[in-house]
Amino acid sequence: MKKYKLALIGAGSRGTAYANYTVKNPDKFEIVAVAEPHDVRRNSAKTRYNIPDEMCFKDYNEFFKMPKCADVVMICTLDDLHYDPAMKAIDKGYDILLEKPIAPTPEECIAITKAANEKGVNVLVCHVLRYTPFYRKLKDILDDGIIGEIINIIHCEAVGNIHYSHSYVRGNWRNTTVGAPMLLAKSCHDIDLLQWLIGKKCTKVQSFGALTHFTPENQPEGAPDRCTDGCRYSDSCYYYAPKLYLEKHKGWFDYAATKIKNPTDEQILEALRTTSYGKCVYKSDNNVVDHQVVNMQFEDNCTVSFTMSAFNEGGRNMRIMGTKGEIWADLTEDYIKIYDFKTQNTNIINVYEKNVDGTISGGHGGGDTGIMNDLYEFLSGTYNGKSIAEINVSNDNHLIVFAAEKSRLENIVVDFEEYKKSLMP
Repeated sequence: MKKYKLALIGAGSRGTAYANYTVKNPDKFEIVAVAEPHDVRRNSAKTRYNIPDEMCFKDYNEFFKMPKCADVVMICTLDDLHYDPAMKAIDKGYDILLEKPIAPTPEECIAITKAANEKGVNVLVCHVLRYTPFYRKLKDILDDGIIGEIINIIHCEAVGNIHYSHSYVRGNWRNTTVGAPMLLAKSCHDIDLLQWLIGKKCTKVQSFGALTHFTPENQPEGAPDRCTDGCRYSDSCYYYAPKLYLEKHKGWFDYAATKIKNPTDEQILEALRTTSYGKCVYKSDNNVVDHQVVNMQFEDNCTVSFTMSAFNEGGRNMRIMGTKGEIWADLTEDYIKIYDFKTQNTNIINVYEKNVDGTISGGHGGGDTGIMNDLYEFLSGTYNGKSIAEINVSNDNHLIVFAAEKSRLENIVVDFEEYKKSLMP
């Protein structure tokens, strides 16, 4: 069994999620280098993956000055820092495991795709929902024609009000000047998933959405701009930061806020006093939408309605209507329910032994592990699955997202092929 060498660019939560696979599967992969500007994260990766001092870099540019030393570069930096390391890795001839999104602009997505094609390197984008046992099973059911031809789909990504407040009001993805639009940052998973399940090309896109609730106009009277400054609504506010970060969500939220593994309560409080994670959710510098609807038409007049919303408990569910039957699929509740028109019977399939955690902290329902398994098989030439998509497919699915954002901002229906042509250099 061949062991492949990986270099990790960005040792935050996503990079660590993929890199940790190597600890449990040392016969398949080893981490031979890390580039991470944050000292604690870099040193933690060095220790955990037994990386030599000389292969630990604060700046990824220093890594790329070296001769090629790995089989795959894993790029897990923040959204707006994907383009430069990806282009440098392609130029060096590295295959790439690239955290989604490809890049925050359509022009950069197209440039990365073009460069990868010209260089002949593989770029696998981390659309991890494709790699979950749940959606693999759903894909098999659809491909087997059990409900006939897909006519239309209703799909919902319920982000969860607390998750939204953490990541998209207070966190790294709160503002399009430093991150990507909400649909790209969060829901390019879902747009990719829909195209993959349908297996046809998108032809038209329409979208509506806005930032409605998490705005200064909705800040309670007399509430301070920071939760730690003595908020009179601390007992009643759903988003009171000390309660969320010190009590209810300790373990994920506190690490994101402090950049410290297992921080003390005082370190968490200091982060809440000094960073965006302690701001009132109604007085942050966020500008991404808190709800959005995307209508899509695919070939053969297959139609899709996708909803992303912050105002819920969280989870993903899908209703797929075909010529021979209907499917209800709920990842969080773990059921695929199939209604057969001919027999008028309903069959319920449970993929997992217990309800699955489809969130980031839960490994995306097995998707984080699944993509690493498939990466190994792909590299070793033994892959015969359906989940891996080459960069051109991923690029098209990203462009659907950008077309939706164009539609939302300009209040138009976008002809997808014409939109793609308009972007070509």
